Amino acid sequence: MSALFTPFKLKDVTLRNRIAIPPMCQYQAHEGYVNEWHLAHYTGMARGGASLVIVEATGVSPEGRITPGCTGLWEDGQIEGMARIAAAIRASGAVPGIQIGHAGRKASANKPWEGDDHIAEGDRRGWPILAPSAIAFGGGLQKVPQAMTVDHIARVRDDFIAAAKRALAAGFQWLELHFAHGYLAQSFFSPIANRRTDQYGGSAENRGRFLLETMQAVREVWPEHLPLTARFGVVEYDGHDDTFYPEAVELVSKMRDSGLDLIDASIGFSTMNGKTPWGAGFFVPVAARVKQDTRMPVAASWCIDDPHQADRAIAEGKMDLVLIARAHLANPHYPYQIALALGEETPANVLPASYAYWLSRYRGPGKGAAQ
Repeated sequence: MSALFTPFKLKDVTLRNRIAIPPMCQYQAHEGYVNEWHLAHYTGMARGGASLVIVEATGVSPEGRITPGCTGLWEDGQIEGMARIAAAIRASGAVPGIQIGHAGRKASANKPWEGDDHIAEGDRRGWPILAPSAIAFGGGLQKVPQAMTVDHIARVRDDFIAAAKRALAAGFQWLELHFAHGYLAQSFFSPIANRRTDQYGGSAENRGRFLLETMQAVREVWPEHLPLTARFGVVEYDGHDDTFYPEAVELVSKMRDSGLDLIDASIGFSTMNGKTPWGAGFFVPVAARVKQDTRMPVAASWCIDDPHQADRAIAEGKMDLVLIARAHLANPHYPYQIALALGEETPANVLPASYAYWLSRYRGPGKGAAQ
């Protein structure tokens, strides 16, 4: 058996393989409520053979959404729709996960295919935005956010706690905190976005305070036997990672000691000046370094679409889970294609019986795939 198809156990959750589907925003919600699009989408993803399906970035408050089409868990009425999705994922053989977060200064934006920029002032679809400091992100996101008060910070932390409780009530078994990609939590940690002079700004310890306090508060309400994870940008590719990376690893280590179970290592995307070296598997060495430096389980994504490369990343101990996004959009049954490419003896077994039966019925002698 290839390394990619070995089980992975974290707390009381066992994943059937090392292939996971990361959060991918669909921008199809209304007032934060999911609908039939989401149910069909996530059911299809789960049926394809991945071990874990993480529902898209879900706002902990209305102002925490990226766009008006983003999902939310800021009120109890949103639990029912999410519960249907969690149940469908579980019934399809995968573990249901969800990512909760706050978009910060990148909130109140148009959908990507409608401009991917801030909603214009005066447009009733938009809303005021919050951030550590009153600094706009730049590019198409020119709206200047309100600098958060300590009361704002406490309220948002409480929003994370409440959303985590609702995620649990909905039946999710894997919780990811969105601390990456230039959204609120990453902005607190970024010396570019955070110019505060109080206990939440300045030193790396202060800039990491919001993330650590929020993670600790969520750990208090999220069951100890279920995985609590975080997606966090450990590099920015802006020429300052010699300083930024060690600070990020130190924060991850503090979160580990406070009960974080896995780090989904990613990119900060806090600045327009980042020069990400896009290419096949470019992030694997970073993930491997994070795993070594933090001594904790690591997941990662970013262009790890080649089956052999993904399998090597697991076999060589560079990461524990491979998050594959776009390839699953192109083919929800991508794990079956991976199994074929890796020469798995019974590749169709990653699929539901209704598919596996027909795909495996007419096999030639000694063949692992339908002929």
